[in-house]
Parts: sequence; C-alpha cells; structure tokens
Amino acid sequence: MSTEPDPGPDRRPDPGRGLVLVVEDEPAIADVLRLNLRAAGYGVEVVTDGASALDAARDLRPSAIVLDIGLPVLDGIEVCRRLRGRGDWTPVLFVTARDDEVDRIVGLELGADDYITKPFSPRELVARLGGVLRRTRGDSRAPEVLRTGDLSIDLTSHEVRVSGREIALTATEFDLLTHLVRRPGVVFTREQLLSDVWGYAATVGGRTVDVHVAQVRAKLGDASPIRTVRSVGYAAARAPHEGAAPAPDDLRATGPGA
Repeated sequence: MSTEPDPGPDRRPDPGRGLVLVVEDEPAIADVLRLNLRAAGYGVEVVTDGASALDAARDLRPSAIVLDIGLPVLDGIEVCRRLRGRGDWTPVLFVTARDDEVDRIVGLELGADDYITKPFSPRELVARLGGVLRRTRGDSRAPEVLRTGDLSIDLTSHEVRVSGREIALTATEFDLLTHLVRRPGVVFTREQLLSDVWGYAATVGGRTVDVHVAQVRAKLGDASPIRTVRSVGYAAARAPHEGAAPAPDDLRATGPGA
C-alpha cells in the first residue's frame, strides 16, 4: 500500500457520512485506513478478525464495511457469505492482497459491492467507498419508480420487486440494473458500463460486469430485462408498450463507435 501524508488528527465525523467498519488484521494498514477515513469525515470502527466483524456488523449497523479477504480463521469471503446469509446487505468493499481473479469473482458473486487490491492508495479506497455509498443511498428527490413487465424499481427506497416480491440486490447490482432500465434498447459495452456505473474503468476488468449481470439475472429470474448483445455488451429490453422487445442478437449499439 502506498504511503501518503498524515491527514491530521482525528476529525469529528461529518453528519450523514455514517460509520465504516474496517476489518483488517494488519495494524499498520488499519491505522492508515482509520486516519484517511476519518479525514474524509467518516466514523470508523476497526476490528481484526472475522468473528468480531460479524458481531460489530450486527451491533453497530455500519454504513459500509471495508473487509480484508485474508483474515485468519474466518476469512473475508466467509464473513461476507454469513452476512448475506443472515439478510445483511450492508455495502462491502473487499480488500485483497492477491491479484487473483477467482477471489474477486467469488467475492462479487457473494454480494460484495466492490474490491481493491493491495498495494493501494488510501485515497483511492476512500473514493471507491464513496462511490459505493452514493449508489446505496440514492438521492432525496420525489419518489420515482421504473417498471418493466413484472419488475418494479423504486429509485428512492432502492426496493426492487418482482410481482410484488422484494428482491435483495447489492448497491452495485441495483445501480447497474437501474442504469440499463432507464435506457431501454440502448446497448452498452462493458467499458461503458464500467465507466458509467463503477466510475473507474481503467482499474477494473470487464469480467466484473459479467459477474454482476449474472447475479442480477439469477435474482430476478424470468423478470430480468437484461439482454446480452453478442460481441458488444448488454441492454435492457424495451417494455411491451414500447414495441416488442428485440431478440438479443437484434439489438444494436448506439452512439460513437456503434
């Protein structure tokens, strides 16, 4: 992890920033994360093992969790699995020391919202965390609901329902689905989605998009509007009142480079 200037003494958390639970067993890294997150206005609680992380997530109800994969005994992947298994969808940002695609894919499939690989810039981690929280919190505008077929998406409450049944999506899955459904019939390349949804295309592989799309489809089942456009990317099918939804290979990309 790169070294950066000391952000200064402990700063009081900014109202609305919320509490971040940092799960990291390396004291030096935990201290750097604590300092940088506090400098950004977050409240911070640090624990050093997976069992304590599960307890703290239950008791403190943090706004987000920065979770090291390489924890002793109960690793970060198992912690995330248990959180999701008990219905806790607190946004999770994975930290991994291994540049291993398998770790990243497994983490994303379990419901992690993002990941960062060591060594990393603390400022980049803070920026990534901010992006995850923006996707989670949405905005305070008047309620807006997107509908297509049996699927409804409430942009204010971040509730997704299929035939009235609520479907639990991570913040990133919600943002990806919403981005596509807002623009039915428009085909986005993986690179465009990385830029539009994640905001840092240069540091993430296209496989990340594929995994999130697969997870959304698995959760929504037949109600999923996401279609694959061979050799191009993904699009949301148009609702019936907008004309019959084209078959996946009939969708066409729009915009520059189409």
